[in-house]
Amino acid sequence: MPSVADQFIEVLVQAGVRRIYGIVGDSLNPVVDAVRRTDGIEWVHVRHEETAAFTAGAEAQLTGRLAVCAGSCGPGNLHLINGLFDAHRSGAPVLALASHIPSEQIGTGFFQETHPEELFNECSHFCELMSQPEQMPRLLRSAIQTAAGRRGVSVLVLPGDVAQRPAARPTGQGVVHCEPPTVVPPASQVAELASALNSSERVMLFCGAGTRGAHGEVMQLAGKLNAPVGHALRGKEWIQYDNPYDVGMSGLLGYGACHEAMHKADRLVLLGTDFPYDNFLPQANTIQVDIEPAHLGRRTVLDFAVQGDVGETIRAVLPQIRQKTDRAFLDRMLKEHAERLERVVDAYTRNVENQVPIHPEYVADVLDDLAAEDAVFTVDTGMCNVWAARYVTPNGRRRVMGSFVHGSMANALPQAIGAQSADPGRQVIAMAGDGGLSMLLGDLLTLRTHQLPVKVVVFNNSSLGMVKLEMLVDGLPDYGTDHDQVDFAAIATAAGIPATRVEKPGEVRDALAETLRRPGPALIDVVTDPNALSIPPRITGTQVKGFALAVSRTVLSGGVGKMVQLARSNLRNVPR
Repeated sequence: MPSVADQFIEVLVQAGVRRIYGIVGDSLNPVVDAVRRTDGIEWVHVRHEETAAFTAGAEAQLTGRLAVCAGSCGPGNLHLINGLFDAHRSGAPVLALASHIPSEQIGTGFFQETHPEELFNECSHFCELMSQPEQMPRLLRSAIQTAAGRRGVSVLVLPGDVAQRPAARPTGQGVVHCEPPTVVPPASQVAELASALNSSERVMLFCGAGTRGAHGEVMQLAGKLNAPVGHALRGKEWIQYDNPYDVGMSGLLGYGACHEAMHKADRLVLLGTDFPYDNFLPQANTIQVDIEPAHLGRRTVLDFAVQGDVGETIRAVLPQIRQKTDRAFLDRMLKEHAERLERVVDAYTRNVENQVPIHPEYVADVLDDLAAEDAVFTVDTGMCNVWAARYVTPNGRRRVMGSFVHGSMANALPQAIGAQSADPGRQVIAMAGDGGLSMLLGDLLTLRTHQLPVKVVVFNNSSLGMVKLEMLVDGLPDYGTDHDQVDFAAIATAAGIPATRVEKPGEVRDALAETLRRPGPALIDVVTDPNALSIPPRITGTQVKGFALAVSRTVLSGGVGKMVQLARSNLRNVPR
């Protein structure tokens, strides 16, 4: 007779799950053994449960399908929590199995006892304890359908002794819901949206991750309105490519004319973005379109809101939009955008092959040149976010993933593991900071164990660069941000991973090219300038004063790679 653990794995296979990320442990043993005996699913052994959760989140974001991680009782499943927070806040459909102490011992202060059904509530849509075999498979299917349908985390808590018991009910062939529905706004809201856009002279569109799959619709709307189009960081990969209306990005990592266009428009339209930095928003004359009602109006004052899928909403409103003939606002913002990029591009192009320490901007720019057209970039939180935002050129096929909402360090390597596991033939590049990589360094061994061809590019500045920047803008001398130089190439080599260390800028291109050509996992450790910092395109007088008090030499803004070329090409449509 099959056990509860056997039934658990059977339901996962029915749901299309092909792997579980985790570390084996006593309370998980029945489940791991069921994986061993089941075709079509594998156990991916990682070195830290936090990695397991990040990998599952990355797989789910890349594929759009349910991914699974697991942690053993007590400390094992506690380690999942940071990666699960990231997955949940990113809208990634992830199921976490939190195994538990023997059921008869719950509540007695037993060895490794925690209460995961309480601990994981904040980072999940569903979190329940399975205390008897009769709850299987119904409870598991509810967890799966909640994660898939609501796009977030479900946690199933399963004591090890319950997993070993005989199944009490037949598994059956339950339908698993895997796609959330699209939402079309009512006709009255569409008409109100059309009226507001038609009556506005200067419209600006600001796009987030909710514009995924709606690039064409956004371009059509911008064309009818002669509207500049800017984006948040999570909207970059979906909206910036093939965009003749592009004015860059706003926010702490922003560049170009996006911030100005947003504030000079008499109508700002937020499309699929829950952009968190309200101080960058004008707090007036704003319309928001979002499928998630909780996002509407929580960052800025709205004239009105439209609950709906971005693509569906634009398709509904386009027939009611009158073609605007005045391009003055759009042309002015395109010119301003190009000029701003021209002013800063020299920061990474002037004599870069002779500058030591190596400019990290230069490394990111060369990496962008050499990477595959469908590469997946995973990006550590901190300055790597800046370099990815400004140098990785989107094209509709590339993906860029990071801890963009939760903001956790150490995400790049584990997310690369998840992306590569999901798509073994695709080029996956982890843009790792030395601080982030060191936090989950043990999972370099995961690359070697599973021979995952992830390419790890370490931006090694022996500093927590983003923290240093935060101190500087507050007028504080940086303290505790710098640390000893570490040879990550030597560590990787000792772990059995081919690795190269680069200290001279003239060697960057050839070394990156060689790393990307290697057939298996590889690492390149690039020693970069710890003083290469970046500030937002719009800063306050207080922040400027803070810089003046704290630092005499700081690179205030890097170049912006291929984006200056895009800005120049967009000027072809601007009357001279």
